[in-house]
Amino acid sequence: MFDSQNNARGGYNAQGITHYAGGVMNIEWTNQHQCGGPNNNCELVVQYMCGEKVRNGISEKTIPQQLKQCENDDCDTDLEYGMNEDHQYYEHCMTRKRNNGIYTSDQDMGGSRTTAKFTRQDNNGNRYAYECPEERDYYPYWGPTPWKDIVIMTGDTSRCDYYKKHSQNQAKKSHCVSNFHELPIEARNADKNSKVDQHFRKYPVPQTEEECEDYASTLDSAGKKYEITAKWVTVDEHDIPVPECIQSPYSRDNHLGNGIGGFPNSYNWTIPGDIEADQCVLRIRYNISTGEFPFDTDASSNGRNRGNQPCKACAVNLGAQVGLDEWDAQDRGYILTGNPDVYTLAVDGVVNEKFELKLAVNTDQYGRTFQDRTHIFAIKKRPANVPANAKIHTISVRGKRGNIVQTYPATEYDFIPNRLEIDQDDYVHICWSGSDDNPQNNAGQGEAGSDRSNIILLEDANYPFTKARSADKPYKYGHWAMSYPKSIDESTFLGLSKDDARLLAMAGPHTGGDIEELDENGPSFCLGLRQAKKAGMFRYMCTRNNNFTNRGQKACVKVNPKKKRDETFSDEAEMNAELKAVEADMMNDLKMSA
Repeated sequence: MFDSQNNARGGYNAQGITHYAGGVMNIEWTNQHQCGGPNNNCELVVQYMCGEKVRNGISEKTIPQQLKQCENDDCDTDLEYGMNEDHQYYEHCMTRKRNNGIYTSDQDMGGSRTTAKFTRQDNNGNRYAYECPEERDYYPYWGPTPWKDIVIMTGDTSRCDYYKKHSQNQAKKSHCVSNFHELPIEARNADKNSKVDQHFRKYPVPQTEEECEDYASTLDSAGKKYEITAKWVTVDEHDIPVPECIQSPYSRDNHLGNGIGGFPNSYNWTIPGDIEADQCVLRIRYNISTGEFPFDTDASSNGRNRGNQPCKACAVNLGAQVGLDEWDAQDRGYILTGNPDVYTLAVDGVVNEKFELKLAVNTDQYGRTFQDRTHIFAIKKRPANVPANAKIHTISVRGKRGNIVQTYPATEYDFIPNRLEIDQDDYVHICWSGSDDNPQNNAGQGEAGSDRSNIILLEDANYPFTKARSADKPYKYGHWAMSYPKSIDESTFLGLSKDDARLLAMAGPHTGGDIEELDENGPSFCLGLRQAKKAGMFRYMCTRNNNFTNRGQKACVKVNPKKKRDETFSDEAEMNAELKAVEADMMNDLKMSA
């Protein structure tokens, strides 16, 4: 479906969550590299796409490029294959000239690597479904894209005005479009080694309006000759608000885990109120480069040094950052090329040529873009009995079956969001999706290969949340309450009805059979929209995913009294104070490490 740059790890079984227009979607992620800190340049962009063609697939095979390999000669409608971008979008990409103004370092981009399917990260032009490699690797993209921007998280917020200005949310995009997509199917037989592919590598469709007007070529395909012409096309903006642009949240290098405070980094997306679609998908992209790499590097720094010219004219010179002039930087290997030999030691200006070190540098990974995408989800119009200004919060389940080793770099089961604060009379949408097709040997309770979750309140803690740290009153980290469920007859979740409490505890209506590990119930469950009628602190658990092998699946919801959002509860105030103390300790540790 897409090139994640993530070594094919992670991933979840197909989901089927429904959200509501105007509701809040809590989006969580992990990233391997540091963001929000001084060591790296890091930009995260969250986007979405909805449409009738957007779908999950049945086959694990990549959707064909040759239309005749699809049912009814139409890959856009062949439900065997998953789809985000459509076939015509990729045809525009594989026929369009690549942007020669961007940085490609010393990667081989010569010869016939002329179209937008070739980038520094993938100079072989490998195809992943119908995504365009150039659009995948660069943001904001200069051509039209079906992706709509939600939020941009950047290490340098001074760039926000630029990102907002060039987001297609509010900016028209233009490109040169050939008549190739109008040709008969037999002429568009465009596999990697076809005459079509070779033709457009030799005669790529131009990038500028002036060249577009004069473009013409003759395509020899399927034993016939076709005249290829082009016209300049402007695509309207998506006509939605500009994306939010904020500071990237902090995450540590090489930890692929939580941010400061011990909880996953996340973003709350308020879904636009006018969306109503059965097939939507999210994409998160993050571009990462080391802190010493100049952010604005472009094609002027491409290639290796040739002749006696100083390296400033042909490659990224890092020598200036350690006090070397251009010639010394060149002689001592302080030029960004693949696996350079570096002479780091000099005494009184004399370089010790015996002290030679080799750096493991792959230039296709400097300024590297990673991405991930979700399975499809639906966005429904809010019911008529829910006021337009009412807040809707989703409570769901993340993770997959297995212990921490089997699920990595995904996670074991947990509720999402793990902590939620709402107001009395806000609406909650309790809905999760699971599968019976997990790997059979993955650890977990109940029937092998199956996902199950439920919600039931925890017994109150039998100890106080302590404010002061002392030998006789230590902090109690990670305790939501007792690890034992309350009786449903004594208290109900969020003040919901007893019937709702029973449905949450059983993960749906019970139709017979053994219920103790929920095997007889389905892997997915949605309660429907409910109002939080009762103020207070509600700590809850899943009774099935709660053993030594797997993470305890617990979470809490704080419901503020109506019109008293600033009022706090004593135990929650103490817990917040405790969490702030933990965060302060972590920050001190980070400062000491620096």
